[in-house]
Amino acid sequence: MAEKLRFQVVSEAFKRQPVEVKVPAERPSEYFSKYVFDKQKMYKYLPAKVYRKMRDVIENGAVFDRTIADEVAEGIKKWAMELGVTHYTHWFQPLTEGTAEKHDGFVEHDWKGGMVEEFEGKLLVQQEPDASSFPNGGIRSTFEARGYSAWDPTSPVFVIGDTLMIPTIFISYTGEALDYKVPLKKALYAVDKAATAVAQYFNPDVTKVISNLGWEQEYFLVDESLYLARPDLIMTGRTLMGHDSAKNQQMDDHYFGSIPERVENYMRDIEIQALELGIPCKTRHNEVAPNQFELAPIFEETNLAVDHNMLMMSIMKRVARKHGFRCLLHEKPFKGINGSGKHNNWSLATNTGVLLHAPGKTPEDNLRFVVFTVETLKGVYDHNGLLKASIMSATNSHRLGAHEAPPAIISSFLGRTVTDLLEHVENCDDNAFTMSGKTSYQLNLPSLPELLIDNTDRNRTSPFAFTGNRFEFRAVGSEANCASAMLTLNTAVAEALTSFKQRVDALIDKGESKNTAILKIVREDIKYVKPIIFNGNGYGEEWKQEAARRGLDCDTCAPSIFDRYLDEESVKMFESMNVMTRKELAARNEIKWETYTKKIQIESRIFGDLCLNHIIPVVTKYQSMLIDNVSKVISIFPKEKADKISKENLILIERISDHESFIIENVHKMIEARKVANRIESEREKAMAYHDTVAPLLESIRYHVDKLETIVDDEAWPLPKYRELLFIR
Repeated sequence: MAEKLRFQVVSEAFKRQPVEVKVPAERPSEYFSKYVFDKQKMYKYLPAKVYRKMRDVIENGAVFDRTIADEVAEGIKKWAMELGVTHYTHWFQPLTEGTAEKHDGFVEHDWKGGMVEEFEGKLLVQQEPDASSFPNGGIRSTFEARGYSAWDPTSPVFVIGDTLMIPTIFISYTGEALDYKVPLKKALYAVDKAATAVAQYFNPDVTKVISNLGWEQEYFLVDESLYLARPDLIMTGRTLMGHDSAKNQQMDDHYFGSIPERVENYMRDIEIQALELGIPCKTRHNEVAPNQFELAPIFEETNLAVDHNMLMMSIMKRVARKHGFRCLLHEKPFKGINGSGKHNNWSLATNTGVLLHAPGKTPEDNLRFVVFTVETLKGVYDHNGLLKASIMSATNSHRLGAHEAPPAIISSFLGRTVTDLLEHVENCDDNAFTMSGKTSYQLNLPSLPELLIDNTDRNRTSPFAFTGNRFEFRAVGSEANCASAMLTLNTAVAEALTSFKQRVDALIDKGESKNTAILKIVREDIKYVKPIIFNGNGYGEEWKQEAARRGLDCDTCAPSIFDRYLDEESVKMFESMNVMTRKELAARNEIKWETYTKKIQIESRIFGDLCLNHIIPVVTKYQSMLIDNVSKVISIFPKEKADKISKENLILIERISDHESFIIENVHKMIEARKVANRIESEREKAMAYHDTVAPLLESIRYHVDKLETIVDDEAWPLPKYRELLFIR
């Protein structure tokens, strides 16, 4: 029965035809933000006075005036109902790596026996989700259920289907943040305040600094029928067993290759929906691994970019089913080939320009660039272990350091030009220094244009690489909420810039000129941050040894990496920047340890079930066939000939027995290890037990299962194989 199911679903997958996508008649710029209550809609549906106040909130960070809430809600309701909307929801980001929503209708009594569509300001501004039913790290007990979601006016409301989606924060009754958005917004405020103060050294007209984020979302597509025949994919998002395909990515033929028609239609579909929701999709292409792809938008303000990424992942998963796919966002769905990341391209911009843009036109511009680059590096160096904790998870730990993913050691690639510039600033005697712009290559082919060469190369092995006018935080995992990394990075940079200004001002107060004071402090910091700068191969074993000598955090154990959140320097940073309290940090760590445990626990349970109830029965049946064959050969042929004929089968029978006995013995050992770990009360120690005693058995048992896949008759194997999962078109 199992083998019939496998061949049936493989056949269905190969026969599936592309789904046609209805492309709007208008140009993308004309339907962009169609379902978003953006500034244009505000201007149309809100009174002029209310519109001006909303612009002040969004653009200048003014406090939202609740006296205008009813008028704002009325305008939003009118716009939404013209689109056929009947419900609304507060859409927030609890500490589950996903989003949450509860839909309510625009329905109230009219007190005449009927009903009326109503949406008051109080419903727009605030709601009350159950704060004890979401992960809270012990902040709220079950009997203490009250919590609040509150509208974030800086992230516009939007419409999906018949529902008005209202982006909100989520806090407990006692005020602690129970989501990613609250600390992210606090971190963005902190970096705005600190960076503006430093930027005014160079340009007094700077009044605001904005953190920008451009995320690159990698993902896999698998045919839905094959996905449904793999219980491990359904339950965990990754294949817990499966032998390498003879061909995977070794030919480098998938990267930037021609996009298959089914996939291109899927991409077109999600892009149209994304553009209608105001997500500025820009790039789509095949990634390195087979059936792996990438999409990326134009950069946006970080808070909005995070919301858009969470929304985009939801769209990707929903639309995939329409096209007969399942979208896999797990960081390592398939062993032996590339995993998926979500590169976070981060930069700082002011109301007058980009702070990290180089080369500058004047020495002062270059000095500004050096200051912000070095202070960013200082934040990363001071908190390199914490930044690793911000991107670490049970799933991302499979990806880091393997197949083009950066290693689990945070360092920064600058390239030769920027590195030389920092060395020059450190050693020069004056403030007149320059940075070379783009050079060019002449190809001596008359029909081709001159190529302009950037002043930095790219380094795929660097977790935090400078790439021209931004840093690319490459270590973020594909299914992660970008906010975790972004709130940590922006807070670390805010702390570094705050310290920089305090030290410069102290020298100015002692009589130093501004430029001399800036140069003295930035030179100190250039010397200080050298250990975090690494332009070489991050995969090399020698780098791990060198990184340890430099004092960088080289830990690879996810549960112990989470400890960095509660290091005194981490707590001091978050509290001094008014981003998170010690209590909030402790709660988040409890959640991280518990989440790690549960993910390994689920993997262990489904893996044990697959081994004992799917693989072993098939293997035993196949082994019995071989034994029966040997018996018949012995009964028919003379001994010498029978021995010769049955020799290979006897070898296979013995190999199968060895693999089979190892699997059965160690699955039961894994079950016992799980039971022992489950009795541990401390969430941290329980997570450590799962890391040390359960997770290693998953890998050791898998080796034997994958070997059996190459031995057992192909028709008998019950699960779709890698060659079938990865090459369906």
